[in-house]
Amino acid sequence: MCGRFSLDKSTDELISEYVATGGDFRNWRPGWNIAPTQTIPVLLETAKGEAETLRRLEPARWSLTPTWSKTLTTKFPTFNARSEGITQKATWKGPVKTHRAIIPASGYYEWQTDPATKKKTPFYIHPADGELMNLAGLYSWWKDTTKAEDEPGLWTLTATILTSDAVEPLSGIHDRNPVPLPREWVDDWLNPEIEGDQKFVDDAVHAAVLIAEALDIRQVRPLRGNGPELVEPVDSGA
Repeated sequence: MCGRFSLDKSTDELISEYVATGGDFRNWRPGWNIAPTQTIPVLLETAKGEAETLRRLEPARWSLTPTWSKTLTTKFPTFNARSEGITQKATWKGPVKTHRAIIPASGYYEWQTDPATKKKTPFYIHPADGELMNLAGLYSWWKDTTKAEDEPGLWTLTATILTSDAVEPLSGIHDRNPVPLPREWVDDWLNPEIEGDQKFVDDAVHAAVLIAEALDIRQVRPLRGNGPELVEPVDSGA
């Protein structure tokens, strides 16, 4: 799973990195302890009618709400989506087709549980070269039908991060990991003209394996606050 991640880039840096048009990020700042339901930058591509497809970096609520949901908060957690059998799930099968996104991340956290003591030890997992991770995701626009058509907050962009079975050596920490796409996969994953199906998702997961296997893993202190000190390594005996 991926229940916390960090992103230490400004939105201007992300817009430049991905050659995208930027949305309204006045209330967003880089963070090192980003949690579900918080606002995150999401990269997507859309086209209305005959308009040219546009790549945009938009603020989204991290927990996907399907269009048919009556409430923004869902009954079950939706900040992660299992890639296996994803097209058979009502929440995900629509977005998989044309509403795919990239969630930029500097790294993410997982907790290793000691089976004897149940103690949870946090680890920070990130590219050793400092490059951004392009996490495969999905998005959905949710409409609040209790609001008037001209009322602010009528539409909320929501998003989720795909996960797969953990690869070595990550499986020693947790049995799931997010799907970090190679840069050459980003264009196809975002392309709304490519209709996504299970094979497309499976191919993306397969392409992500080499990226996931090469990630740096470091033990860190318990997550408290939201500063850069959270990703600093600690000795395993500390």
